[in-house]
Amino acid sequence: MLVVASLLQLAVFVLSGSVALLADLIHNFGDASTAIPLGIAFFMRSVRAEKTAGLFVVATIFVSACVALYETIQRFIHPQELSHLWALALAGIIGFLGNEIAAFIRYRAGKRLASPALVADGNHARVDGFVSLGVVASAALVALGYPRADPIVGMAITLVILKITWDSWWTIRNTEPGEMIEPDDHEH
Repeated sequence: MLVVASLLQLAVFVLSGSVALLADLIHNFGDASTAIPLGIAFFMRSVRAEKTAGLFVVATIFVSACVALYETIQRFIHPQELSHLWALALAGIIGFLGNEIAAFIRYRAGKRLASPALVADGNHARVDGFVSLGVVASAALVALGYPRADPIVGMAITLVILKITWDSWWTIRNTEPGEMIEPDDHEH
C-alpha cells in the first residue's frame, strides 16, 4: 500500500513542487522498501537475519531523513512557489492512509511473531501517518498566504523522521528477536 501511496504522492510532487511532500514521499518510498529485508529475514527464520533487517530499517529511515533535510535546506535557499494546493492536501491524506494500513499490518504481525523489527516498523509507520498530515498543513498554510510554511513543515517532518530513527534503533538495539515485546501506549 505504501508503494501505491508513494507513487500517487510522486505525481502530485511533480505538479506542486512541495518540499514538505517530497520529505514525506522520500520517507514513504524508503518505508516501502523495508518490507523486502524483513520478508527475507522471516523466510530464513534467522535471529541474525532479523536483527540485520531491523538495522536496515533504521538505516533506511536515517537516509530518508538526510535526503529530506538536504532538500528542505535547498528550498529555504531557493524558494519555489507551490501550485495545485488541493492535490497537495490530498497527497498528504493518501500518505496518511497508506501509512495507517502499513502500521496496522506490521505492528500486529510484529506482536504476533514477537519481532522487534516489525514492531519498530509498525510504530514508525504509525507516526509517519501523522507526518503525512503535515503535508496537508503545509498546503493549508500556503493557501492562507504563508509561502515559507512549506519548507518549515518540511523541516518539521525531517525532525520527526530523525526521532523515528532514534526510536526504531532503540527498539532494535534493546530487544532480541523472539523476546516478548511489551505493549506500548498506542496499541494498534
